Amino acid sequence: MSGIKSKYIVLFDGVCNLCSGTVQFLLKRDKKKRLIFGSLQGKTGQEYLRKYHLPTDQFHSFMLIEGNVLYTRSTAVLRTLKYLGRGWQLLYVFIYVPQPIRDGVYKLIATNRYKLFGKKDSCRLPTPDERERFLE
Repeated sequence: MSGIKSKYIVLFDGVCNLCSGTVQFLLKRDKKKRLIFGSLQGKTGQEYLRKYHLPTDQFHSFMLIEGNVLYTRSTAVLRTLKYLGRGWQLLYVFIYVPQPIRDGVYKLIATNRYKLFGKKDSCRLPTPDERERFLE
């Protein structure tokens, strides 16, 4: 977990098709390569869950770690979009929507994500070009 403090760490459900698609979206648009990715099911993802005293067997949230600060759910998504540039940071304006409303929408999607988008049997493996952007 050391040596990656200058980057932003995105933790996601590695078997969720929506989550994996989101990672593909972010990889393609993160031109400055500031984001590093890890599945919540992976070794480093599990270490972060323990570090922040979160359950290691529940993968209901997209997470962003900035330094030592953990953001979850809608706040993590909006803060992540802020780093993409090219107009994506404009969506950060939704941070002003009260968090219970934002997280309510997030929870509705998260709860139904496997039903709506499907699930894989295992976590996606990064391509050789992407490997440096993934934890483990």
